[in-house]
Parts: sequence; C-alpha cells; structure tokens
Amino acid sequence: MSYIRFRKHYLHIPYLVLGVLEFSVLFAIFSLLTLFLSLAGVDHAPMNTDIISAFLFALVLSCGTLAMGGYLAMVHESLSSLLFRTLVAYCFVGGIGLTVVYVLLPSADPGSANLFWAVIFASMVVILLRLAFLRIVDSEQVVRRVVIFGAGDFAASLLDEYERNMRALGIRIIGCIADNPSKAVAEDKLVPTPYDFYQFCRQNNVSEIVVAQQERRRTEGGWLPVPELMECKLRGIAVTNGLDFYERELKKAKLDMVHPSWIVFSEGFKASKSRAFAKRLLDLAISLSLLAIMFPFIVLTALAVFLETGRPILYSQSRVGMLGKEFRIYKFRSMRQDAEKDGKARWASANDDRITRVGAFIRNTRLDELPQIYNVIKGEMSIVGPRPERPEFVSELKEKIPFYDTRHYVKPGLMGWAQLKYPYGASVEDAKGKLEYDLYYSKNHSLVMDLLIMIQTVEVILLGKGVR
Repeated sequence: MSYIRFRKHYLHIPYLVLGVLEFSVLFAIFSLLTLFLSLAGVDHAPMNTDIISAFLFALVLSCGTLAMGGYLAMVHESLSSLLFRTLVAYCFVGGIGLTVVYVLLPSADPGSANLFWAVIFASMVVILLRLAFLRIVDSEQVVRRVVIFGAGDFAASLLDEYERNMRALGIRIIGCIADNPSKAVAEDKLVPTPYDFYQFCRQNNVSEIVVAQQERRRTEGGWLPVPELMECKLRGIAVTNGLDFYERELKKAKLDMVHPSWIVFSEGFKASKSRAFAKRLLDLAISLSLLAIMFPFIVLTALAVFLETGRPILYSQSRVGMLGKEFRIYKFRSMRQDAEKDGKARWASANDDRITRVGAFIRNTRLDELPQIYNVIKGEMSIVGPRPERPEFVSELKEKIPFYDTRHYVKPGLMGWAQLKYPYGASVEDAKGKLEYDLYYSKNHSLVMDLLIMIQTVEVILLGKGVR
C-alpha cells in the first residue's frame, strides 16, 4: 500500500515522506547555517536559530513548494524546469511569505544576508533530494504492481491515464485480463486469463486487482470471477472498483464510469449545515481581507481599463449558481465593448482577438476576477468551488454531459479544483473533463481541501495556467 486515507482523501505515502524529509532538511539548514558560514569563513551577523524561527522558515518554504505544485509537477519536468519551479517556490513565493512573517514577528528575522544563504543552500539540497526521490520512486523494488480485470474502453482509458500520470505515483500496471471477446486494449497489454487468480498475483507480485469492466452481463459476453476475487481479497490482495481507483490515484471521477448508484451510496456528497456555516465565516473573513489588501490593485486595474477602452469598466453576466439559481457575476472588462455584439454567447478561444492588451494582462494575473469578491460577500459565491457557467452553456452541457447538474449542489467559487487540474475549458469536451474534477470536489470537499486549493492557486496565477 503506497497511500493512507485521511478522512475522505487518499494521500500518497511517497510524497508525504518527501514532504516530511524536505521540512526536516529546511529546519536543519536554518538551525545549522551559522556553523556552515563560520566554517566557510563568511562574514555574517548573529543569527536567531531558536526552534520557532526554524519551524517558521521550514513551514513557509514548504508551503511555497505546495503552492507551486512542486511535489507532483516534478515527475513530468526536465531538470531545468525543476530548478525554475524550486527557485520560484523558495525565492519568490517563500520570500514573500517570510517577509510577511518577519513583519509580524521581527524576532524571528535572521537578517537578509543569512536568509539569502539559507534559501540558496536549501534550494540546492532540496533539488538533490528530489532527484534522488524520483530515482527511488521509479525503482521496480518499491512500486505497487497492479493488474486490470477488463479489456474494454474503460481499461484502455485507464492504461492511457497510467502512461501519462500514474507511473510517477509508484504504480506499475502489468497488463489487462480480458473479460469480453471484444477488446479495446492492444494485444501486448493483455495477459492470459489465469486459472488461479491468487497464485497468479503471488507469482507476479501483484498487490491490487482493479475491476474495470465494460459489461458484466453474461448475455452480453461479460463475466466476473466473484469467488476468485473474494479469495484474493480475503488473502490480502486489494480488489478495487475502477472508478474508486481513478478517484484515489488521480483525484477525479471518471465520468464514463460514473453511475447513479455511486452517487447515492458513496460516503461522499454529504451536505452539512455546520460545515456550510464554517465555510461562510471563512469566505467572509478571506473576502474582506482580500478586498483590503487588493484595493490598490482594484483601483489601478479600473484606471487601466478606462484609459485603454473607456467605459464600461466592469461587465456582468448571468451565471448559474447553487441549486441552479441564476445570479449576476462581475468582472473587469477584458474584451472589446462589442465582443458579443450579436448577443450570442461564445467560448473564449486561444489568442482571442476580442481581448484587449490590458485585458490579456488582467486575465493572466486573474485581476479581472477581483470584482467577484462582491459576489462572495453577498453569498452568491464562495472562495472555493466549481466555477459558475453561463445559463446558455449550462442548458447545452446538461443535454450532452451526464450528471452535469451535480456540480450545482455546491456553491460556485472564485477558484476551484478543476481550475488547478484542467486547462481552460472552451468546448463540450473540456467541460466534460472539468466535470470529472468538479465531481471529485463535490463528493469530497472539506475546509482542509479548500485551504489546499487556495495555496495551490498561487501557481495558477504566477504561471498564467488555464488562461485564454
């Protein structure tokens, strides 16, 4: 088992171990830097190395890594990208965070020279630690070996996701066992149907069987070896439904595999009055704080929009909110006044010529979204939740995408899980991809998850992800 369950969320043990190791390294570097500088003969001021100061240093830089998506992103990146992301996380995001901490707690400030060396040395050590981690996680000795029962479209889709995303999670899919004469999986990915499933798993070091059948009815050619799977589970080999496997490993609900009974009988999708009240208090606290902090940027953005294209500075649209109730959403105008002169709603496209120069900048930095703080204060939106869509698009998407309306049982938000995990949605297919993440959020949302989404949204803003 390479994961643990914390409440409704599955946390991958390798990345938890990496996070703990990095925190420990940062803590030690801050505490021992004075000794290192003395041995190197570098002139330095006395450094405060008490436990609280070292803890704050490690905590802020660890949050910087989390905010820049440093833990999962590094498995897809080159060495240069890893260097860039780490430096941004530590020198920029961490630098801002530490500045705020030292303003509030001046006694924890080690001095600018000492802080510079601490951050540089920490960056070097952590990058080496991550490179070593990647080699260990990719080692065949520590991976979790999985076999898929099924060879249809579901299994083929799972294999595709595996090649793109799961290998870095310490998983090896050794192949698929066909459950139906019609197969969508390539022949080289198939394994012969075993006579004894348990012995097959023992001989191949398989720790989990994922059931991803297309059809279970024998009249349609399907079959499910229930006694064999029961024996495997009772003897210590995990047997997992394909949909649950997707949710656990990729933090989304595979829409093609979702069925009503999953929504009805799963332990998620629970409405809680106490949680709703706590979230409302948090929304008000954060939105009012954001309004105070971002007020100068709001004024400058309004001025820039006015100077380039005149009035109106703001524009509003009707959006669909919780339980399908429509409300007006507000943004700084980033397109020409005649962007929809024929009155027809359109998706924004890549390099959309309707976007102004100021509009391109404020969309990339998300400054155009600041007026929606008003919607949060008013209670129509939350800080975190699925992004609200226009009624014209919702009507179309409800007809073409199953379960699309389930996203409306959670209050829409300024930022969301789908915005972190999926690029800008500008088509029905994109809306389907985003819904898989919205379904995961609707099922598992919590205040802790909201906090993590807020932290990780820093990467979206800094790198301009998902913008058109």
